[in-house]
Amino acid sequence: MNVSEIVEFLSALLILIGSITAVISAIGLIRFPDVYTRQHASTKSMTLSVLLTMVGAFFFFLALESHISIRLLLGIVFIFLTAPVSGHLIVRAAYRRKIKTADSTLEDELYDVLHKEEEQDRGE
Repeated sequence: MNVSEIVEFLSALLILIGSITAVISAIGLIRFPDVYTRQHASTKSMTLSVLLTMVGAFFFFLALESHISIRLLLGIVFIFLTAPVSGHLIVRAAYRRKIKTADSTLEDELYDVLHKEEEQDRGE
């Protein structure tokens, strides 16, 4: 077994793990009760699954064709930077619109912070 075959196997394994993570994320997206937990499932695990898949494709092209794909590298960086930020902004907008949390939610740590900001804005 040469190095090229090992890298092909590892890249296929990364793509497979990324696919399994995407399926788990989709199941979490369906099963979770509210927008906050659904966004957590979709943002974190889908980011990981896309990154694993793209890294596997990058290593595959690197081993098979000795080609460094700048597009894949830029895609990895773009997904890594934008997906968590967009997920955070969606949840923050839902919270500010007072979308109800699940009944199993025990603590709201953001409530005190936002109400202190609102009091300071009114006081000034």
